[in-house]
Amino acid sequence: MRVCLASTSPARLMLLRQAGIEPMTMSPEVDEDAVAAAAEKERGAELAPEELVLLLARAKAADAARRLASDGDFDGLVIGGDSMFALGGRVYGKPYTPEEATRRWQEMRGATGILHSGHSVYRLTPGAEPVEVTAVAHAAVTFADDVSDGEIAAYVASGEPLHVAGAFTVDSLGGAFITRVEGDPSTVVGMSLSTVRRLAADLGVRWTDLWS
Repeated sequence: MRVCLASTSPARLMLLRQAGIEPMTMSPEVDEDAVAAAAEKERGAELAPEELVLLLARAKAADAARRLASDGDFDGLVIGGDSMFALGGRVYGKPYTPEEATRRWQEMRGATGILHSGHSVYRLTPGAEPVEVTAVAHAAVTFADDVSDGEIAAYVASGEPLHVAGAFTVDSLGGAFITRVEGDPSTVVGMSLSTVRRLAADLGVRWTDLWS
């Protein structure tokens, strides 16, 4: 059975490969800011983190599923995801700049935040309507309270935290500054494998049948 990852995230691709799955990848043609703004305008209020990550995960998966379904011969799963980090009542996406990443790390050290990860999985079968299932996973992340300003500066200078949700990783350079993860650890990497496995089962697909 084929698998399409509706993402260009190296972390999500690595997770699937480590789990024995070699997916094709597709870059979703989704303006995330516009999708979020439209939903919040319709709501008349900001979306909660778990609502926002699910909204964006669904938009990405839907775009890839639509394009694949138009070809007519794709038989398999399409997986979309999105992640955001919440700390102290604030929601953090990617920091992009060294200044913002530094500010966040100064706030995060010694604190615990929640990583929210939205998942959308489509089952595409030639000649049948696509079927979607969704879920949101959460993981609590606690940061070391003795991370020095010098360590923060060196980590930011590495460039790693600039383009990841929350400005940290758990599976690379940032892992040494994290003291505890509560929840599925892969959630913090970018996608909860246990959640995707459960969603696949809901679609009648056995996880081991996805192994390459």
